[in-house]
Amino acid sequence: MRDKYDAIVIGGGLGGLTAAKRLGEAGLSVLLVEQHSQIGGLAAFFRRRNHIFDVALHGFPVGMKKSFRKYWGKAFADRVIQLRSIRFDNPQFQLETTFDRQDFTRILTQKFKVPAAAVAAFFQRVAETNFYDDHALSTRRLFERFFPGRSDVWRFLMEPITYANGSTLNDPGVSYAIVFGNFMSRGVYTFQGGTDLLMSMMRRELRRVGVDVETHCLAERILVEKGKVRAVIVNGRTVAARAVVSNGSLVKTVHELVGDDHFDPEFLEQFNRIRVSNSSCQVYIGIKPGEKLPDIGELIFSSVHPEFDAAAICSAAVTSRSFSVYYPFIRPGSDQSAVVASMNARYQDWQNLDPQAYEQAKKRLIEQALDAFEKYVPHIRRIMDWTEAATPRTFERYTHHVDGASFGTKFDALPFSMNLARRIPGLFHTGSTAIIMSGWLGAANYGVITAHEAEKYLTA
Repeated sequence: MRDKYDAIVIGGGLGGLTAAKRLGEAGLSVLLVEQHSQIGGLAAFFRRRNHIFDVALHGFPVGMKKSFRKYWGKAFADRVIQLRSIRFDNPQFQLETTFDRQDFTRILTQKFKVPAAAVAAFFQRVAETNFYDDHALSTRRLFERFFPGRSDVWRFLMEPITYANGSTLNDPGVSYAIVFGNFMSRGVYTFQGGTDLLMSMMRRELRRVGVDVETHCLAERILVEKGKVRAVIVNGRTVAARAVVSNGSLVKTVHELVGDDHFDPEFLEQFNRIRVSNSSCQVYIGIKPGEKLPDIGELIFSSVHPEFDAAAICSAAVTSRSFSVYYPFIRPGSDQSAVVASMNARYQDWQNLDPQAYEQAKKRLIEQALDAFEKYVPHIRRIMDWTEAATPRTFERYTHHVDGASFGTKFDALPFSMNLARRIPGLFHTGSTAIIMSGWLGAANYGVITAHEAEKYLTA
């Protein structure tokens, strides 16, 4: 770590990593600091015994292939592979899909008996949606327009997006349409080799373009002098920089890293109205060496709740989960399998539990996930040798996100994120801000957008 850089990127999530690479490629001196022991943010991994677990539900649109090729290189794009089978299992319907427009059209018209004209009109509306459309139209009203009274259809169209970014029927229809439209092009994909390989490849690329990457480095304060960014205090050391890109919590960036005294009261009044998105719980299940999982698909949306309900999906009384199944082909060269159960959650349900109650709640989370997964693999307890649970408190600890938010902030925060440099020259933000920007594709693309703005500022 040097004493001075053109730009410092705070946080090593996909947005920060991609921003750092783009700035490095522009010939600027760049430092990326990550408070955790590894880069990746919520696109991370951890090891237990002989197991490697990918954190979070790792499914993204085919557009990630293009973004990887354009911003990281062909070697990254070549590892983007399609999930073969995605299953829905709930009281309203059970089905299997490749999760693309052609198959969704087949299911909507043949299984749900929706008129073909209504399905075509819906997909046309989704395809034409852009960021500048009417933000007042909610997803609920969008569905009512095309599929009135069809709670089963709403569930089919909405539930995966809620798992992916925490959105609800009351969030803007424009954000739903953009995310759904991305997935509908050609299905759901993942990174072959796992996030451990992805992060090692990204580290090499960052070194190649001259970016200094430092882990175990906590950004404590962004120093502002005469209204402009001047430095960052990292682990007690002042490192000068002409620009800072924060890939951390937007709320913490403003209130803690910069400080309210550098923003006018009118801005703060409006900023304090933004909403933090929900958090998550996860249960990691390691399969014994030599044991095989049956072919049940790579992603299962499993629920016992009567209808789609975003609040119920976040409830501590868990009724709905997604199961990501990692077969050996996802990590070539290994014969290991793993399962990750993901559940949207509320931080408030976990924050005040005392140590004993907290451990008991995690054990219940694990047992309930195993009970639910037995429907698909009845002998799961016999063939597993490791389980572990993560909660909103876990995500808060490792990401420093307010309330352990898995999906950053809601849609109303996006203008604040995009326009920080207008308030404080040299201050930029990227990451999971607004539900449009959630997920791998949004995070990487937003990192590029932010890097472009920072480069213009630095080279003006």
